[in-house]
Amino acid sequence: MHLTILAASGRTGHALTRQAVERGHTVTAIARDPRRIALDHPNLRKVAGDVSDPASIVVDPDTVVLSGLGTDRPGVLTDGAKAVIAAGPRRIIWLGTYGTGASAEAAGEGAAVLWKFLGDRIPDKVEADNAVLAAGGTVFHAGVLTDEPAGPGRTVGLDAAPPFDLGAEVSRETVAAAMLDEAEAPRFSGAVALPLAG
Repeated sequence: MHLTILAASGRTGHALTRQAVERGHTVTAIARDPRRIALDHPNLRKVAGDVSDPASIVVDPDTVVLSGLGTDRPGVLTDGAKAVIAAGPRRIIWLGTYGTGASAEAAGEGAAVLWKFLGDRIPDKVEADNAVLAAGGTVFHAGVLTDEPAGPGRTVGLDAAPPFDLGAEVSRETVAAAMLDEAEAPRFSGAVALPLAG
């Protein structure tokens, strides 16, 4: 497949990019500074792109876009979602946060703690997720991310979501593997999926 990875120089984006080429896919890796994508492979093309400039997000219409975009500034995720949707890929697989938006009710009362950490970024996350879902994409709502190696993982829908727990960590490697599984064999088109450890 041809995959496009958004925010490929970030920790989750790097995991997505590395695993995608290891699985034999042709990858276009987008980052504001492509020199920061610490990976070289014959099937990898690095390009500059910034979601605040939608014209710089150019994708092939037959590609699947996987986003590892994260930010500490409100508005960036919504800009990113709009830019990717406008670029017109075949599918979008987007990384979100468990306990926000569509997964808030499933996560239960514990998710209220997210406002302490994310505050004014939550509406941005929700708006971006909703735009991707409305476009038929899949949004992965991950819990607390770690830099641990990939372990056994599983992906469930909101109907099987566990209560929110800050101690229930999942590695970026496990999340990347789940997102790539969804790219290869869609199960959650137009829906929220949860990548879980174990």
